[in-house]
Amino acid sequence: MDPVIGLDVAKGESQVQAFLQKKNPYKKSFKFEHNALGLCDFYRFYQEVEDVSGLPPVVIFKSTGHYHEPVLQFLEEHQITYFLINPVLSYESRKSSLRKVKTDAIDAFRLGELYYQNEDLEAFQKKSIRTMNLRHLTRQYESLTGMYVQAKLQFQTILDQVFPEYKKVFAALYSPTSLSTLRYYQTPEGVKKETVDQMAEVILRQGAKRSLKWALEKAQKLKDAAERDPFNHNVYSSNLVCLNLTIQLLLQYQEHLSQVKKEIDALAEEFEEYRIIRSIPGIGGKIAATIIAEIGEIDPFSHPKKLVAYAGIDPSIFESGKFKATINKITKRGSSRLRHVLYTAAQCGITNNRNPKLKAFYDKKREEGKPHKVAIIACANKLIHWIYALLKRKEAFKI
Repeated sequence: MDPVIGLDVAKGESQVQAFLQKKNPYKKSFKFEHNALGLCDFYRFYQEVEDVSGLPPVVIFKSTGHYHEPVLQFLEEHQITYFLINPVLSYESRKSSLRKVKTDAIDAFRLGELYYQNEDLEAFQKKSIRTMNLRHLTRQYESLTGMYVQAKLQFQTILDQVFPEYKKVFAALYSPTSLSTLRYYQTPEGVKKETVDQMAEVILRQGAKRSLKWALEKAQKLKDAAERDPFNHNVYSSNLVCLNLTIQLLLQYQEHLSQVKKEIDALAEEFEEYRIIRSIPGIGGKIAATIIAEIGEIDPFSHPKKLVAYAGIDPSIFESGKFKATINKITKRGSSRLRHVLYTAAQCGITNNRNPKLKAFYDKKREEGKPHKVAIIACANKLIHWIYALLKRKEAFKI
């Protein structure tokens, strides 16, 4: 016998379907909740299948973000062999059926069948706790950055309705000094009531480690901006409330991003791979940390093409009869975060000729007639091959 238990994982619960062997399901499907009691019920069922079949069953389920974490941790603690598969595999197997039926019980059943159909499945190798901590931090940084960008856009919209000329006062509009000054002088009316000397003192009190001369220059610019501003007085008090709240939000995001960045840098320094990847010109600390967090250990990848496929930058292939497609897009079926950070790393590498080897490769692709984005993807592919070779050999990049 070759027993398997298929789990269709959802938020807070999982659907179970066991097989003793191919085309031989065991008992009816049932659900258990992701709590201590529910996991104990599942383990009793697991032991029952083991007693009936005479072999410990393996467990197969698809990746569902963070929903599968309670199940995964439980399986790890009880040393149960499991397969964590890409959702694309289960989706493709579901399309093989002519009937358009989707329920949790059917999905669990199909996961069990998928185990017998796919002989290339490999038992999941969980990444180390240190790697997972780095992954959580880098993803949190990415999430906070997205919210910070949205807050900046909202800030721009409100500022355009209250004090649009303020944008010309400070070169760094979103610096703590600029935002704190704007929170003190929210409208042109408030600026006009103050003298230049008074405003210079206020600007220095906002934490700027600059000279009095610099503060006086900024105060004069602020005075001139108030005179040029098209709004003589503020009509809607709600705009001032929203402006103040948005400024506080921006300052909080800056503080949180700075704190997360420090945690990422400190943790990344513990990885030998971090220094190896950073040796590639154009790859900084944040990019290197994200690459390590998304790849994890390099040992499971037996060939660089597997790492390329994991990043989703391998070309799709389409042939039918005598037709052979010549314009093939990348598959985008791997880690989207790894793919994005490699794209960014490739752009950084060719900018200002930071990485001469990568820039020469980019120029070669452009001379072949490739568009800019296609050439950048080719550079990202080249980068992932370099990273694979460096991590396998444990040596730094050489120009």
